[in-house]
This record gives sequence, structure tokens and C-alpha cells, in this order.
Amino acid sequence: MHEGQQNNDGARGEQQPTPPRIYVASLSDYNAGILHAVWIEASPDVDTMSAAVDDMLQASPTTARYGDAAEETGIFDYEGFGELRIDENEPLSKIAQLAAGMERFGDAFAAYGALVGTRDVDGLDQFEERFQGEWESVEAYADDMLDQLDAQRVINEAPAWLQPYLTLDVHSFARDLELGGDIMTADAPNGKVWVFSAY
Repeated sequence: MHEGQQNNDGARGEQQPTPPRIYVASLSDYNAGILHAVWIEASPDVDTMSAAVDDMLQASPTTARYGDAAEETGIFDYEGFGELRIDENEPLSKIAQLAAGMERFGDAFAAYGALVGTRDVDGLDQFEERFQGEWESVEAYADDMLDQLDAQRVINEAPAWLQPYLTLDVHSFARDLELGGDIMTADAPNGKVWVFSAY
């Protein structure tokens, strides 16, 4: 492992300053001018979240007043999901998937989810194989990649008189990796960068 790289497991187990949670509201109450909602901790267990939503709906003020069952909900707010954006109509199954990823991988998963989009189920499932670690910079990642590819050997095998004029342009290589769509990057909170392969 080269300097500047963090083991892929390094992002696992990181605790969010605020545990991921969603603010779920009853739409029938909202339409009646009443904000009836509850904060629910995002959990990999859909049933746990569903039970909390059901409890909230059963306590609906409009249901108590008019007798009509409250059934529809919306996510009015959320926190602790890092860069992820949660849609008002995000299904609890997707919240569970996001919660499981963040519980296991922390902020790196949230940043990755923001890059690929929460609708890309396959992309979210590919986090482990795409995550290339945490690096000091994109250039540090590119330099390590060139080292792994043994790119310096090309220069070393050139005629001796030519070698002083040959250098590896790591900065341009790093730029082309990003612009060419080979990698995706996200800023880590510690000033470093997370790198993800694009495929």
C-alpha cells in the first residue's frame, strides 16, 4: 500500500455526527393544515421503519376527527445522509439500502451515492468494487496507478541519451482519468479525496 492511500476498510464503521434519519409526515393531515410527522432513524430493517410510520399514521389527528384512515406519507426532511439527497417519495426500501451502506461504509458511501444517484440500485450495490480508497489527492491516486502499471519501465527502456527528456505527466494523467470518465471523485471531510472507478 502506498503513502496517501487508506485501506478500503478505512471508511467502514465511521460514525455520522447525526445518525441518518428521516422526517416522515402524514399527507392527509398536512393537506388539512396539520403537520403530523415523526423523526425515524434510518435502518437497514424496513419493517422497523414501517412500524414507526404505521404508529404515526394511526395517531393521525384527522383520522381521530373524521374517521378516514391516514395512509399516504411523504419525507419532509432528513439529516445525517452526508451528500445524499433524499426525495420526498423515496421508498423505505431505498432508505434501508442507503442506511445499510452508510452503517457499513460511512460518509464514503454517501458521497458515492450522491455521484451515481440513489435511483441507480446496481450502482449502489457496486460500492465495494468501485471504491478505490481515500487519497491525499487525485494525483496521488494517478501516481500509484502509473506505478502499478509499471509505466516508468517505458522510460527506463528508452535509449540512455533520451531518458533525461522523458517524464511521466502525472497531473495530466490524473486530469484525463477524471475527464475521460474512468474515475469519479468526491471530497472527503478531512481534506483528502475519495476515488471511485466509474465501471
